[in-house]
Amino acid sequence: MKNNPFKLIPASHLILIKDDKILLIRRFNTGYQDGNYSVVAGLVDGNETFVQAVVREAKEEVGIDLNIQDLEVVHIIHRKDSGEEWIDAFILANKWKYEPENMEPQKCDDLGWFEVEALPKNIVQYVKQAIENIKKGIFYSEYGW
Repeated sequence: MKNNPFKLIPASHLILIKDDKILLIRRFNTGYQDGNYSVVAGLVDGNETFVQAVVREAKEEVGIDLNIQDLEVVHIIHRKDSGEEWIDAFILANKWKYEPENMEPQKCDDLGWFEVEALPKNIVQYVKQAIENIKKGIFYSEYGW
């Protein structure tokens, strides 16, 4: 059997929708896609599921509490970006506790609710692709190949 050094990086992304608007944050001072909008997201830590990661990231980034039973994986992207391969899980929260606020001003310089049908032009493109696919009921896509 061949030893395969292949590495796939897991990341979780939170989809919060209220009144046909989606919560987006603008990346700032991160070194990746700064100045562009994205959803709350982060790497899955070791010994943690995609759902557990999104619960943690939601608390860290926007100060909201999520319950695992209120979450649904709605899209997966297999992505190639900057020479690395990623698996991105997009997870919809059907309800949450507290109003989202910017808990990481050193990494985010704007947070707001945007019309799902009128996303900002400066949005991370694979995130836009995921949102478009979620609206169409498409569960899996690929990006950057």
